[in-house]
Amino acid sequence: QVQLVESGGGLVQAGDSLRLSCSASGRTFSNYGMGWFRQAPEKEREFVATISRTGSTTDYVDSVKGRFTISRDNAKNTVYLQMNSLEPEDTALYYCAQGRADYASRRLGSYVYWGQGTQVTVSS
Repeated sequence: QVQLVESGGGLVQAGDSLRLSCSASGRTFSNYGMGWFRQAPEKEREFVATISRTGSTTDYVDSVKGRFTISRDNAKNTVYLQMNSLEPEDTALYYCAQGRADYASRRLGSYVYWGQGTQVTVSS
């Protein structure tokens, strides 16, 4: 049974930083691409960042480029999202997802397993 458990969310002020973590179990972590998505109230879930199985390929939504960094530690079965210079617009429930294959992808349909989410709230 695959489990993805996110942690690291919280309430911060604009300009602060947070690091989200997602611990995975149940499949060989290093075989699969991973992604972070977010969903704000009354909005659709949107892509944030993705990383290939080796970490050689990453991709970001334009609004977070230069502020967020996705990384992974395959020895720890964990993917991270370092978020700097947070803005109120970043407020959302952040989800970790594990892909169907080894590549990085922006598409929701490329992901088969999802965590429960961790809340990030940024005050102005």
